[in-house]
Amino acid sequence: MSSIQSYIAYLGKLARDAVASGTYLYPIRGISYFIGHPSLYPPLASRILPCTLLTLGVTIPMFLFTYIPQAAILTFVNGPLGPISAIALVLSESTTVVTMLAKAFLLQGALTELFDATLVSEGQEQLVAQGRELKAKGNGREGVHRLGREVMKPLNRFSPAQFIQYLAFLPLNLIPVVGTVAFLIAQGRKSGPGFHTRYYQLKKVDGAQKDQQIQERKGGYIAFGTAAMALNLIPFASIFFTFTSTVGAALWAVDIEKRGDKHPKN
Repeated sequence: MSSIQSYIAYLGKLARDAVASGTYLYPIRGISYFIGHPSLYPPLASRILPCTLLTLGVTIPMFLFTYIPQAAILTFVNGPLGPISAIALVLSESTTVVTMLAKAFLLQGALTELFDATLVSEGQEQLVAQGRELKAKGNGREGVHRLGREVMKPLNRFSPAQFIQYLAFLPLNLIPVVGTVAFLIAQGRKSGPGFHTRYYQLKKVDGAQKDQQIQERKGGYIAFGTAAMALNLIPFASIFFTFTSTVGAALWAVDIEKRGDKHPKN
């Protein structure tokens, strides 16, 4: 019984830390910052066509093969609103799969560029210079246009285990409201630290030191990841929000740098 109480207390503290961190606001800040900085647009513009094709290639089969069984289950659970709920469910599931596949195979280089360009736009040239060459400012060079050749090895692009885990949690969405919230938090907890993979790479922090800093920011990463996941579940807009959340993660990294945090709480 004491172990259960300890675990409940731990979850309560984690929830308080997540709320107090305020990091759930960074994905929202990322939207406005991205829209207000056209110099950050190129990575998204160059991926619109392949991402659109991927969206259609996932969403159409999902409706063909998964809508009817899920509509039947939701009709049994929720009554006449089941078929309508199933449409929203299939759309959210499709969006989840599209986002995961896009980040794994289409967007990794683009997201790295966007993260670095945001740092540069916020005056963090010295940090970005640890991972790539930078072009001199001026002559219309802003944001992405200041980025040169990478001098660090590319980030890992795909984790089969992560993808399987991602799919394993999808059935939680069959449970109205509570299931969706649980899905968002579970995925946010896993995905949150991933938004700062490039940051830790630029800082040359890895191993035990990286794990320690992630642990110390755990509540913040859960809050950030959950907010980013919620945005990504919006049908047909997930790719856009994947980019803007990346911008938000970079803005958070900028604030960490400005505070000079070595062992931060959020």
